[in-house]
Amino acid sequence: MFAYVVKRLLAGVLVLFLVSMSIFLLFWYGPNEPARVMCDTKTSNRCNAERLDRFTEELGYNNAWYAEYGDYVKGVFVGRDITVAAQTTRCDAPCFGLSYKNGKPVWEDMKDRLPATFSVAIGGATLYLLLGVPLGVAAARRRGTVQDKALVSSFLFLSSVPYYLFALLTWLFFSLKWEVPLIGDTGYVPLTESPTAWFGGLALAWICLGIFGCTQYTRYARGAMVEALSEDYIRTAKAKGLPTRTVVYRHGLRAALVPIVTIFGIDFGTLLAGTIFTEEIFDIEGIGLWALRAVGQRDLPIVSATALFSAVVLIMANLIVDLVYSILDPRVRLS
Repeated sequence: MFAYVVKRLLAGVLVLFLVSMSIFLLFWYGPNEPARVMCDTKTSNRCNAERLDRFTEELGYNNAWYAEYGDYVKGVFVGRDITVAAQTTRCDAPCFGLSYKNGKPVWEDMKDRLPATFSVAIGGATLYLLLGVPLGVAAARRRGTVQDKALVSSFLFLSSVPYYLFALLTWLFFSLKWEVPLIGDTGYVPLTESPTAWFGGLALAWICLGIFGCTQYTRYARGAMVEALSEDYIRTAKAKGLPTRTVVYRHGLRAALVPIVTIFGIDFGTLLAGTIFTEEIFDIEGIGLWALRAVGQRDLPIVSATALFSAVVLIMANLIVDLVYSILDPRVRLS
């Protein structure tokens, strides 16, 4: 297993290298002018040709792209000094550059927003599983009954509603109209400052993510359980006289969790990469909302940093999923 992990990590490093280079080249040869954005910001929208040339030179856009990319990669590992508008700023590792809007190192803003995104992702993903998997198992055990059909139909209807509309309606009614105590006041408060405010500010976002996400996991769990319960080893276990609970949860559910883990790993990685609609609607200052604003402001260092963060999260999520495979299903061997 150790050799497999090392091999996957090396492959992940290669993927990150290709992703970072692709993003860098897209920005380098893209239609936008990063120097123009910085020039307008630093000169209060009084940028002229002379000032634009100076900012282009300072940002390195007159140099070869591979030289600037080398400096960028070096800064990620050891940091670097960045000079803009005759002002030199020390950007400590990991350095993803300076924001075009506020001139601060991107990593300083990113690490302040990571706890909010992690809080939203962990709470929402937990409800995915706590609601979706038990409901899917219950539906599979009652396959073909009225309860099964009603559950599947209602969840299909709910999942057909766009998530942003579902989240917006949830916020409008629970927070704005009814002002539900504890969960009505949305927003992120650090857990270390006030656990109650932290929970109350995120609870509505968790509920919204959990209810909407569990519709998919109910269907996944139901389909996987129906298939698992039809296997020969399940019939053998029943023939041996094992209790129904043991057959369903110890043997059937363990096999059914394998495909669910795959989907959950990718979904959780996506949540960590940025829950844009959730953070926007519930006023949570996380990575997703930060990246969305950066796109609108053409703040390329922030956009590239969040894209790299997303790539790291998805690579690690895939690796963890593969490792969990071997625990859930003894037939899977990592090599």
